[in-house]
Amino acid sequence: MEHWNRLSEEQRREAERQFAVLRRGAVEIIPEEGLKDGIARSLLTGVPLKVKLGMDPSAPDLHVGHTVVLRKLRQFQQLGHEVQLIIGDFTGRIGDPTGKSETRKQLSEEEVRRNSETYQKQLFKLLDPERTTVYYNSSWLGRLGFADVVQLAAKVTVARILERDDFAKRYSNGQPIGVHEFFYPLMQGYDSVELESDVELGGTDQKFNVLMGRTLQKEYGKRQQSTMILPLVEGLDGVQKMSKSLGNYIGIDESPSDIYGKAMSVPDELMVKYFELATDLAPEELDRLQAGLADGTVHPRDAKMRLAHTLVRLYHGEEAAEAAQQRFVTVFQQRALPDEIEEALLPAAEAAGGPVRLVQLLVRLGLQQSGSEARRSVAQGAVKLNENKVTDPNAEIAIADGDVIQVGKRKFAKIKLV
Repeated sequence: MEHWNRLSEEQRREAERQFAVLRRGAVEIIPEEGLKDGIARSLLTGVPLKVKLGMDPSAPDLHVGHTVVLRKLRQFQQLGHEVQLIIGDFTGRIGDPTGKSETRKQLSEEEVRRNSETYQKQLFKLLDPERTTVYYNSSWLGRLGFADVVQLAAKVTVARILERDDFAKRYSNGQPIGVHEFFYPLMQGYDSVELESDVELGGTDQKFNVLMGRTLQKEYGKRQQSTMILPLVEGLDGVQKMSKSLGNYIGIDESPSDIYGKAMSVPDELMVKYFELATDLAPEELDRLQAGLADGTVHPRDAKMRLAHTLVRLYHGEEAAEAAQQRFVTVFQQRALPDEIEEALLPAAEAAGGPVRLVQLLVRLGLQQSGSEARRSVAQGAVKLNENKVTDPNAEIAIADGDVIQVGKRKFAKIKLV
């Protein structure tokens, strides 16, 4: 550790403090000595570390699972380092094959652009824009000629690429693998070559991709980055990783009441993990909370309400968090309707026309996405009209001004005839 050994006692204490902060919550740092020496080099030279995160804009919204790596980036910034945020507008046209059992649909340029804009609006709810530089990797990948691509491909063997679990499984099962998919980790790794990144972050499912950056930096004669592997957060089902496609997510742009309500359904055994990875709870507070849950002095419901309040505060502010908590207490603990329910405007002439199908009304009011979803909700007893449960999917109801329709624990609509 060339630079570490040159630190003064005061600098070494600061380096050890920074490393301890950054190490907490990480699954693995490869190599740990590399990150330590990078911190030491930064202290000696006054030059911040360049910390890279690549994000492919394959979906337009961020959820709590994404914030694990973003919060770690924020820690780097608070310690004086700089974030290289790469929007993979070029790699996004291929799509990350990680964890996929088939070739992903390639995104259009318009889809990539639209999703990128949404990402950036949400990212700065967590990151410091003054210490963040946003790059689009089409800026350099789009300039590569065919000879450059061949040279890049020559740096890595097919055997190395097939070490990836998803590729290996598809190959052994006789499932097709597009040659273009092999280029995804190469392009992500080349981003680190181009930007001369010092550190790259990624989830456990991205380990192969982020290590490729180290491999290619060495091949191109650059100083090798350190890699920090962070845990994935299970979704509300408590089993699979949080994902919008699985419906087990908490979106950071969702309404305060939705964030609060979803957080209250987090499995008890995951609460501490959510607190540690997805909130700003101080380490000593987390230790006290964990001890209280273990010895029974903290009730799981109270801890979960604190988690829900914290998540709403982070993305909507203290006032919204207080209001969401009060709404939850009113509706779910006291079993009463909330004081404020969003009005749904319907033509009075339509109400005068006689009873309407409840399932169709739920879709029209935006309380359900489809007729089949609405039928399931009714059949499962999740739908109420004026606090009276309706369980017949074929039910027809007469609409009246002021009627309140409720679906599940969080969705309400108050009919307003106009």
